[in-house]
Amino acid sequence: MRALQQIGYGNPADVVALVTLPDPTPQAGEIVIRMEAAAIHLADIKNFTGERDFRVKALPRIPGYEGIGRVTQVGAGVTQFKVGDRVFPWWGAGTFAELVCTPANKVMPAPEGDAVQLSLMLVNGMTSVILLEDFAELQPGDWLVQNGANSNCARYIIVLARERGVRTCNIVRRPEVVDDLKALGADAVILDSDDPFELAERVRAATHGATLKLGLDMVAGAASGRMARCVSDGGIVVNYGFMSGQPSQIPFHDMFQKEITFVGMSAGRGMAKRNMNELRAIYTKLAAMIAKGDMRTAIAGTYPLDRAADAFRHAASTGAERDGKVILLPNA
Repeated sequence: MRALQQIGYGNPADVVALVTLPDPTPQAGEIVIRMEAAAIHLADIKNFTGERDFRVKALPRIPGYEGIGRVTQVGAGVTQFKVGDRVFPWWGAGTFAELVCTPANKVMPAPEGDAVQLSLMLVNGMTSVILLEDFAELQPGDWLVQNGANSNCARYIIVLARERGVRTCNIVRRPEVVDDLKALGADAVILDSDDPFELAERVRAATHGATLKLGLDMVAGAASGRMARCVSDGGIVVNYGFMSGQPSQIPFHDMFQKEITFVGMSAGRGMAKRNMNELRAIYTKLAAMIAKGDMRTAIAGTYPLDRAADAFRHAASTGAERDGKVILLPNA
């Protein structure tokens, strides 16, 4: 089989090689999956460059956090899956390969539907659920505010919040994405401002002065401070990304005078609060919504394995240079 193999740290084009490896043979309790699509995440790029806190423990390795494919072989004792079943391998199975061998108990059934869209379900889908459920008690009619609203997670949040009757105020940097987010169900979409007071006024006008208990920040840097200015007194700002590449910055007066709580979010911690039955129930619902087309994200491009260097360059870009997610098609 062909697979991408990380052999060091640095420029992804230099440290990730396309290699040919023996086809895996499933042992007892394992299955082999022929991958249809695998999502590239910013964490993958940071793993490759060796950024602090993103270095993996052992190299060489086959990267890839998530994806979707079909079972081609089953090992002894496997009864829950058969050849031809469509499945999601569990987090970190090494999906940047034509074939993945993994324990059957770390695989979930996948529905029919667009493989490219479904390949994003595992990581961003769960992240979105945790952000909505774990930090504030939101009731129907409540509002939340989020920046980076054209991102995959933010798009999922728009749909999942609307399903719960929660309204979303969405902050974006580019006016050309406004209509697309409104078509998804966004209640308000506003343009960002580098002036936190101006941005807060735009949010206040868009939400008709509603109490904002929750702000979701996936940009970090100065944007964290602007989000703190937007939420109501006593509100909480949850940071779950750093598109700016800068540490979060919140002025003292917002923390002190407004009693803002600022916290970080980890999908791993959120998942640890839920048992496997609960996780599988969440994933089953998310997969069905994506397969039906109720949840979708923008796709910036798809690439075969032999164009991985181009795919990683595209995935590392921002703004109009990458309007959506980048997906590998391992068997294209």
